[in-house]
Amino acid sequence: MFSSTSLHRATGRLASGIALLAAAMILSGCAAASADAADADCPDADQPLASLTLVGDPRATTGPSTACLASHAIEAVAADDAPELPVTVTDAEGREVEITDVSRILPVDISGTIAATVFGLGLGDAVVGRDSSTSFDGTDDLPVVTKSGHTLNAEAILELAPTVMLTDTSIGPKEVRQQLRDAGIAVVVVSSERRADTVSELVDEVAAALGVPDRGDDLSARLDADVAAAVAEVGAIAPAAASDRPRMLFLYVRGSANVYYIFGRDSGADSIIEAVGGVDVASEIGWEGMKPMTAEALAAAQPDVLVMMTDGLASVGGVDGLLERIPALQQTPAGAHRRVVDMADAEILSFGPRTADVIRALARAVYAPAPAPAAATPTEEPAS
Repeated sequence: MFSSTSLHRATGRLASGIALLAAAMILSGCAAASADAADADCPDADQPLASLTLVGDPRATTGPSTACLASHAIEAVAADDAPELPVTVTDAEGREVEITDVSRILPVDISGTIAATVFGLGLGDAVVGRDSSTSFDGTDDLPVVTKSGHTLNAEAILELAPTVMLTDTSIGPKEVRQQLRDAGIAVVVVSSERRADTVSELVDEVAAALGVPDRGDDLSARLDADVAAAVAEVGAIAPAAASDRPRMLFLYVRGSANVYYIFGRDSGADSIIEAVGGVDVASEIGWEGMKPMTAEALAAAQPDVLVMMTDGLASVGGVDGLLERIPALQQTPAGAHRRVVDMADAEILSFGPRTADVIRALARAVYAPAPAPAAATPTEEPAS
């Protein structure tokens, strides 16, 4: 059974924020992100943080940089135990769900995190479909069951005949989930919370639903250790004094739909900024969850570094287009220094088995940046 703590995390401010993000991405008709989107120029992606040549002052660094992963593979736990079935769980919406067969698993959410977790548990061979954000190694040939960005396609799902579907409230609509239940599919809604410091909670939920709790314990222990190690490595290269830490702001943009959001406290982005040794200025000014950007918020936050999704930055024409569309940014240190750190859409908030690697990648881009590509061009986004 899921813990009582994890059962209700999706009902607070964070769930509302994720729903806003889902609405924004659906509104923009955002395209599926490529796993290679941020790989254009990351020569040090596989280098330990301690071996990098660091900038003198991360608050005064100029120019954009790109964060990317050294590998897009998900490392599975070493296990050959068969799932213990049937299993009954109480999901994040309070439903009791019996799972009797995990031979055809469909993991879908807005970030690809659930799919990465299933692969991390060593059950990737049983996955029959994917969402548009799932793009790590071994998933390219899986059929996509989301349309208009991140909307569930009931027909596509039914054609795959999954025996169990794992999802959360970041993707919908809920009427489709009910339609799938009515068709006899075991639909398990897991917690929607995604943070760098709660990675193991999602693992435990997914492992319980798939009848592999021991694998879940092994994967949770490994990921907790990996994240702790990554944070420690960042701590060794980040400024010791709080006043010297880079002031960072996560800006979500979809230019074709005129969508501009700031992610603040309890959005998940705040935990990543803190993990890379930065100051989350949105939280500092009292910005809760995910809300439309305002010029007043930018003026109050005064970020040194903007953190963005690669496709989002490209959708406004790169840094030049961003500054042109949002004149208030030009009055901030980040705007004056053209300091934007971008990372592939499918990776930057993909809390799960890749969390430690995302922390290290962003730390490289902040403290030892390689030049970003000279120009970003808008990506054509399908109509919603």
